[in-house]
Amino acid sequence: VQLVESGGGLVQAGGSLSVSCAASGRTFSYTGMGWFRQAPGKEREFVAAINWSGRSTKYVDSVKGRFTISRDNAKKMVYLQMNSLKPEDTAIYYCAGDYLVTEVPRTDPIMYEYWGQGTLVTVSS
Repeated sequence: VQLVESGGGLVQAGGSLSVSCAASGRTFSYTGMGWFRQAPGKEREFVAAINWSGRSTKYVDSVKGRFTISRDNAKKMVYLQMNSLKPEDTAIYYCAGDYLVTEVPRTDPIMYEYWGQGTLVTVSS
């Protein structure tokens, strides 16, 4: 599975932004997907994940109620809709694919085999 993110940019605090991840490869429909982010000087952290069917999702507490992860298996796309953005959401956002087919989305980046190149999201105060 190869992954390419798009949609990052600059947005004011309180605004919204959607980032997308285009996947290639025949196994995408059976691949759990996640979004991670890395801010300057910080470690990469889990943001959101969705299982292969799209029926199960997980979020880090800091984005619950503001971010929504979704997928379209027919289009081989994963999305992260981000609302009520805060300056602390500023980071490079990475799309990732899990190497196991699981019903429960996983949050540990070690469990993810496939990674995109990242897209920068900057939230100004």
